[in-house]
Amino acid sequence: MDAIATFKENQRKSWPSFRPLELFTTISAARLVDHAGVRSGQRVLDVACGTGVVAVTAARRGCQVTGLDLTPELLERARENAELAEVAIDWHEGDAEELPFGDAQFDVVLSQFGHIFAPRPQVAIAQMLRVLKPGGTIAFSTWPPELYQGSNAKLMQRYLPPPPEGVSPPMEWGDPHLVRERLGAAVEDIVFERDVLLSPALSPRHYRIEMEKASPNLQRVLKNLAENDPTKLARFNQEYEALVSQYFKDNVVRMGYLLTRAKKR
Repeated sequence: MDAIATFKENQRKSWPSFRPLELFTTISAARLVDHAGVRSGQRVLDVACGTGVVAVTAARRGCQVTGLDLTPELLERARENAELAEVAIDWHEGDAEELPFGDAQFDVVLSQFGHIFAPRPQVAIAQMLRVLKPGGTIAFSTWPPELYQGSNAKLMQRYLPPPPEGVSPPMEWGDPHLVRERLGAAVEDIVFERDVLLSPALSPRHYRIEMEKASPNLQRVLKNLAENDPTKLARFNQEYEALVSQYFKDNVVRMGYLLTRAKKR
């Protein structure tokens, strides 16, 4: 198995722990659907759909929705969420870099903090644009590198082995200049907006402990330290809580994010 395939397999195995975090992303899911201008009757694809919060939101607005994710356990939860919402969604286990759909099938292609984890950005965005109809809308939510999630990723990377060659940092998708470059001449009418996701917690330490149960990246750091250098664990915990403290107020951690929307030519 080559390095990229191994990277994806490790992702598939690590993401099931995300399930408890889905409630924090429901409001931002509606924000993305609004940002994309989704309308009843449209065919919508949710790429790297996770537990389906964006897909369900679009389906409840009368859209014909397809959701795709790499992780079977997250899709299982997505099916449960769709059943609870009493909506029909076409779920697929699959790879954002190899979308199993024909050209120009969808009116809208969405992704909430999902496609950014595909290791090769140009491959993923080419696939998303390929399945989008001319005149259709592509829209996604991403984490800016200069805000909380970007700083968090940089902190954890200091305690992890470097990623395989050819794997791009997910937080690069939060840079509007780089987003424009990646979308290129295939789109027009690019619009950027910003919003804030609020994650409840009682203290920075409380937040860290809760994230240890659910964040795949944090779990990777803890595993790496336990196996290779447990003496650094206390220092990492201090740095993590210090970072959270910068964004913590009134029992929430404020996570700024970027919304992008564009029309395929």
